[in-house]
Amino acid sequence: MLPLVLDQVSFAVNGRTLIDRVSMEIAEGPRTIILGPNGAGKSVLMRLCHGLLMPTAGTVEWRGARNGRERQAMVFQRPVMLRRSALANIAYGLKLAGISPREREMRARDVLEAVGLANIAGRPARVLSGGEQQRVALARAWALGPEVLFLDEPTANLDPGATRDVETLIGQIRAGGTKIVMTTHNLGQARRLGDEILFLSQGRLVERAPVEGFFTKPASAEAEAFIRGELPWK
Repeated sequence: MLPLVLDQVSFAVNGRTLIDRVSMEIAEGPRTIILGPNGAGKSVLMRLCHGLLMPTAGTVEWRGARNGRERQAMVFQRPVMLRRSALANIAYGLKLAGISPREREMRARDVLEAVGLANIAGRPARVLSGGEQQRVALARAWALGPEVLFLDEPTANLDPGATRDVETLIGQIRAGGTKIVMTTHNLGQARRLGDEILFLSQGRLVERAPVEGFFTKPASAEAEAFIRGELPWK
């Protein structure tokens, strides 16, 4: 399905430009981390890539695929849990994908086992801890067998232990061949989980670089200020 190509993509709401003429290509291979200060447009760009938002200018194109939504999935900062068990949450996602009842039951149980949550399969998803809910959301996405998994700050609301569990799970999903595209505000996490950085500032793609090169020798004043923890560069 890849690459995903954005050509001069902009997105504006009520006259305010949130994404400003972004052009880029996301291909197989490297784990892509999207960084930038609050309000830079990270989540908006992620939703444009996933297809939840349509650009107000420019194009988003999955080359080599009739429908890019078929082989991708997205997990949000605050996972959406249905009023049903953890197992049924995963099975429902498979139902929407057209998987047969027997296969979706088996696949849902297999993926819960893989993420270490088989013991809570029958518990209502909404009473689980934040970390468990996020792992269920990741399992639900993983069960679909996506080629690309978009993650929008998946550990932002979690404690260190739950964050570690989610990071481990992301590594498992990546090891299975799924392309990871992720936003985070955690610079340490970006270094641990990423291969390349896309740095946004005020809706513009300011810099794209390998992880170590970005952190050791940023090419822009905006990125340098961001890494130092200063106020967003103006």
